[in-house]
Amino acid sequence: MPCTLEQLVGLANESLQPHRFNDYCPNGLQVQGRPLIARVVSGVTACQALIDAAIERQADAILVHHGYFWRGESPVLTGSRLKRIKSLLDNELSLLAYHLPLDAHPEYGNNASLARVLGFAVHGCAPSVEQQLMMVGELGAPMTGDQLSAHIGACLNRPPLHIAADPNDARKLKSVAWCTGGAQGYVEQAIELGVDAYITGEVSEQTVHSARESGLHFFAAGHHATERYGVQALGRYLAEELGVEHHFVDIDNPA
Repeated sequence: MPCTLEQLVGLANESLQPHRFNDYCPNGLQVQGRPLIARVVSGVTACQALIDAAIERQADAILVHHGYFWRGESPVLTGSRLKRIKSLLDNELSLLAYHLPLDAHPEYGNNASLARVLGFAVHGCAPSVEQQLMMVGELGAPMTGDQLSAHIGACLNRPPLHIAADPNDARKLKSVAWCTGGAQGYVEQAIELGVDAYITGEVSEQTVHSARESGLHFFAAGHHATERYGVQALGRYLAEELGVEHHFVDIDNPA
């Protein structure tokens, strides 16, 4: 039985509390479509391929982590940006996007969801990182850096970049911090926490030196690969609560 667009947006906003976050983009309803919702398609990013997949599945709304209208972005609608918006409007497709609120949610968030996928025990959030964007915990079982790298690769279906001060380091790692996506800048906070390993999506040139010089095991497991799970968890929750269909579509991205 369909719900209304207002009900869908209302429940998502109530769950994620986007007003609590200082973000780089608007969170919530970004493009308004038809008033009744029977089928929702979710994905990581509102790219054209995801929009096309939603249209093919006759969806009424799209739910994503990476939406539109980013701070500092040109407001001009031309080229591929125009095509995306036009595709949504022509097909009366609503677009809901949640960025930092979806990263931080303790149950449906990207960090919480990645912990479940990797089998981590969550102890809480790092107090030195604002908006509860980094989680801290323990591995499911102690393992070497190479073993953890293999475990991440098996769980996410892609091998991570593993940086270690000593490639032959065979000590067993126990404590871990993680923040999905482009959070390599938090490597210094991970070092200050004294954890054995830090996992995020991306890497920068200076990240490598920080990890090597501190002895931290650093893993860049992919921006897309680490952020596939929160939007699925949120989509399932909304579908169960509102009685609508939900389909996750993975448009792979090697970044």
